[in-house]
Amino acid sequence: MTRAGNTQGVALSEVGLPGWLEPVARAVRTVRPGQLSRFLPPADGAGRQSAVLILFGEGGRGPELLLMERASSLRSHAGQPSFPGGSLDPEDGDPQGEGPLRAALREAEEETGLDPAGVQLFGALPKLYIPVSGFVVTPVLGWWREPSPVGVVDPNETARVFTVPVADLTDPANRVTAVHPRGHRGPAFLVESTLVWGFTAGIIDRLLHFAGWERPWDRDKQVPLDWRS
Repeated sequence: MTRAGNTQGVALSEVGLPGWLEPVARAVRTVRPGQLSRFLPPADGAGRQSAVLILFGEGGRGPELLLMERASSLRSHAGQPSFPGGSLDPEDGDPQGEGPLRAALREAEEETGLDPAGVQLFGALPKLYIPVSGFVVTPVLGWWREPSPVGVVDPNETARVFTVPVADLTDPANRVTAVHPRGHRGPAFLVESTLVWGFTAGIIDRLLHFAGWERPWDRDKQVPLDWRS
């Protein structure tokens, strides 16, 4: 059941964040668009406005991130691990204001069932662009202050919902370079029995780097996208 009213009046706040999140909050305040990706929104304003929620929580193994795997039947990014998120709706409001914040929370609730009331939004990265789908994406960062149960809400959209310890993401043994069939290469993570790659992996890679959490890893270790076959 959707708790639509929980996303009204959203705002960013760093008050009360745990100390381990301070490097992330500091990175969000200072990072520039070109330091995150070479794909930036078109100057002519083209592109579909969207947002994703980068949600940090604390689990049994310390800090963790919430991720999901998209259903294999979807036309766009089928079967790919990702942050919860999607397009802005008209009721979300101004894409240059609070619209992306509302959209990130709303989409995360619809896809994972989390309660937005337990999420404290503390920052938003510069808007980025995904050329293959034409999305202009605002990555919104949150602290899972009061965790709530999560899981697949609609199997037609989501295959599974899971958390990944940050310790696993920073472990050099889990870091690889993903090789797309067309030759494109990018950072990736072999965690939770899946390969996290593409836009999601790129954002995680840059956050680990600018937060000072990155550990040296073998960039020559390559994995094809069909690594399971």
